Amino acid sequence: MGERAYLDHNATTPLRPAVVEAMTWAFSLSGNPSSIHTEGRAARAAMDRARAQMASAVGGTAKDVVFMSGATEALNTLLRPSPAVTSTSGARRTDRLLVLATEHSAALAGGGFEADSIETIPIDTDGFIDLAFLEQRLRELADPSGFAPVTVVVQLANSETGVIQPVRLVSQLTDRFGALMVCDAVAAFGKIPVNLADLNADAIVVSAHKFGGPKGIGAIVLNGSTLQFERPLLTGGGQEMRRRSGTENVPAIVGMGVAAELAAAELELDSVRITALRERLLTGLCLARPDLVVFGDQAPRLPNTLNIGLPGAKAETAVIALDLGGVAVSSGSACSSGKVKRSHVLDAMGVAPGLAESAMRFSLGWTTTEDEIDHAIVTFGKLFGQVARHGVAA
Repeated sequence: MGERAYLDHNATTPLRPAVVEAMTWAFSLSGNPSSIHTEGRAARAAMDRARAQMASAVGGTAKDVVFMSGATEALNTLLRPSPAVTSTSGARRTDRLLVLATEHSAALAGGGFEADSIETIPIDTDGFIDLAFLEQRLRELADPSGFAPVTVVVQLANSETGVIQPVRLVSQLTDRFGALMVCDAVAAFGKIPVNLADLNADAIVVSAHKFGGPKGIGAIVLNGSTLQFERPLLTGGGQEMRRRSGTENVPAIVGMGVAAELAAAELELDSVRITALRERLLTGLCLARPDLVVFGDQAPRLPNTLNIGLPGAKAETAVIALDLGGVAVSSGSACSSGKVKRSHVLDAMGVAPGLAESAMRFSLGWTTTEDEIDHAIVTFGKLFGQVARHGVAA
């Protein structure tokens, strides 16, 4: 295939070798984890270990980790009218959903909430949440006792731009009005610290294939008993502590646990290394095209993410051209059946349609090397650099 640079880690990351090794071992476990015999207990023990690894990685407790098929199922499970349990109000039902305008499509769809009970929270041109709007809506929706029967969902970091949201400030508002707050930490985990106590979210959502684990497995991590499942999305045998029925995918769960442990352990050093690689990439791209635009450049961003607009280019043809040149990038989120369309994230930020249609996302990860970055810079320059634009070079 020739030299290639895989710079689409926000879409999915390559499996870590230790994860492959652990999953290979887990495939040899013959028992059903719900069975009480020796083989079943061995499978259960492997799952329990993975549950503890995932909990430890986010400062949670193992009993509050609920394995899912991925973040989409997790969001559909959480985003439904359900009781919020607090020490002062008892069980209260949420009947309205407030969703950040830049959320994943699974959140924007609203899960089990009726369409007329879903509202979007606007952002500013840097991609930040409008906290004043959120506070005003919570106050308007509150009952005479001051309780707002609302679920708020906010990403910790956006997968397209890398913009990091002030989730702690959001949770302070939801606490004040007794609302629930769900945090989508899919893009953030493994790139920046993700800690339940720091975020003060009622639940967070993570997906293994974003941090070196297998595809098709994710988790909800609850923050104690503030959010409870009124009725599981999937009913049946009562697995996952009666929160998600269906025989568990033990090898994938084992792989997720190992990946979470490694991602958390390597976070600090890897963040420094990847930040340096991203800046190297940006410098090289800017030398080739000084007119490029970095989306969200005035906001705190994930160290691995660089989303640029290239005046005069079209994302679809640019991504294909880079792929043919040996560089894998994305035009935005990879969670919409491979479709290339203008980003709803950039639209919400007020980016001009023509520029938004040129957006390309470079996202780095644990396998990224200097050679890959340099290959991407050279390829980009040949395709889109000033010299290439004027027809002097190919």
